[in-house]
Amino acid sequence: MTTKILTLLTILAYSMIVSQSFMYIFAFKHAQLGLDASAYTELRKLIDFSMRANFKYAVYSALLLNLALVVATMKHPGSLLFITSAIALAALVGDTLLTLQGSLPINDVINSWTTESIPANWTEYRSRWLQIFQYRQIANIFGFVSLLIGVVFASK
Repeated sequence: MTTKILTLLTILAYSMIVSQSFMYIFAFKHAQLGLDASAYTELRKLIDFSMRANFKYAVYSALLLNLALVVATMKHPGSLLFITSAIALAALVGDTLLTLQGSLPINDVINSWTTESIPANWTEYRSRWLQIFQYRQIANIFGFVSLLIGVVFASK
């Protein structure tokens, strides 16, 4: 029963992470590409402020719950749920590292801009941020799908 509860909570926490990726795939990337420099800068600042304040709890929860699920299933290291949970955890760690080493430093640069100080090459920062986020999307969608495969196809 503990494993089932951990699995459910991990899926719920992970779904908060992966929902950001799907939002960008379906609409938000294209919306940002249509903004001028000042609108893009203001939007990035607002999103970054809100994400730093709130999204960290979703990330911490997903990482801790996924780790707990891996630990709970490691008594059967050949089981599908253990393998797919470990893959999901590795993908979450990858996404987190890409965030810390890629997305957040770019956000820090953008957050330092004022309306009067937006550099001429601002689109390069946007492109680089979107490229890093694309790698993050691949990692967290792959991890989430892996976790779902383990849940759906694990033999009981």
